[in-house]
Amino acid sequence: MDMPERHQQIRELAQAEGKVLATMLAEELGVAVQTVRRDLRKLCATGVLERVHGGAVLPSGVRNIGYGDRRNSNREAKTRIARRAAQLIPDNASLFLNIGTTTEAVAQALHAHRNLMVVTNNLNVANILAGNPTCDVVVAGGSLRRSDGGLVGDLAALAIDRFKVDFAVIGASAIDLGGDLLDFDPEEVRVSQQVIKAARATVLVADTTKFTRKAPVKIASLAQMDHFVTDRVPSEALINRCSDWGTKIALV
Repeated sequence: MDMPERHQQIRELAQAEGKVLATMLAEELGVAVQTVRRDLRKLCATGVLERVHGGAVLPSGVRNIGYGDRRNSNREAKTRIARRAAQLIPDNASLFLNIGTTTEAVAQALHAHRNLMVVTNNLNVANILAGNPTCDVVVAGGSLRRSDGGLVGDLAALAIDRFKVDFAVIGASAIDLGGDLLDFDPEEVRVSQQVIKAARATVLVADTTKFTRKAPVKIASLAQMDHFVTDRVPSEALINRCSDWGTKIALV
């Protein structure tokens, strides 16, 4: 097993258990403990995990993990989620896509759609949809966050306030079991909240790993979402709440 495969397995085990021990990982992966410790040092250096005595835990929830690691995390599930979300968007629609690796996957899944108008504060989304000749792309101005191509701040929020779109497709960094959608950057959250207000229908796209993470800033509640596209909801109680709220869950 090469290093990228080990790192992926370590991430998945940490997301499932919350904490991983070097000795347990060495046995699970069939490698030396010293190899696992090197892997943990690299994963902790990029913010994917935090070191504790004997192993590592998921980050404390005050800063996001690296963008490259987010893009690679649970990629297959994100692709399935994106394809299902794209099915909710008809041709000739207007929509907003916010910052996030899952919303970027949705942009990829919209390549066959025709006559869309897409407003976004995500430069990566804009570049992806630039390849669709029938799609008009509007980029909301703002302060560039170089780490992920996001545009945030007052200018982005003011730009979005000029629109009323058919759909808002949004992601979140974390979801708690009470149904709150969470993120790390208050400036990004402000833009996302403006997007929700500016949409006739809202679609949350998030994989099950978001339920294992914490973030300090509330975006909204699942009660405000019309659709939630995901690969798994880990709580029967939350599924029942979504039913009461009228939030339609699409499992992929």
